[in-house]
Amino acid sequence: MFPTPSDPGRAICSAKGCRADAVWVLAWNNPKLHTPERRKTWLACDEHREHLAQFLAIRGFLKDTVAFADWHEPRPPAAPAGEDA
Repeated sequence: MFPTPSDPGRAICSAKGCRADAVWVLAWNNPKLHTPERRKTWLACDEHREHLAQFLAIRGFLKDTVAFADWHEPRPPAAPAGEDA
């Protein structure tokens, strides 16, 4: 999810025109479009973290900001025993 098409081993900042390495993951969702547990992500370098977080926060979308190195993709809930996923 994070690698770029031109460099699949590199995660870059989501700010328009920025090519810096991502240091932060901003987890968000739009409650009008997404279920409460769904998380979309933007990546941010140190320079753009605050700007991107403010953009999401004023809309009520920002749910969490996590260091890129500590981010773990949320897993969908497991199906109860005996049910197919």
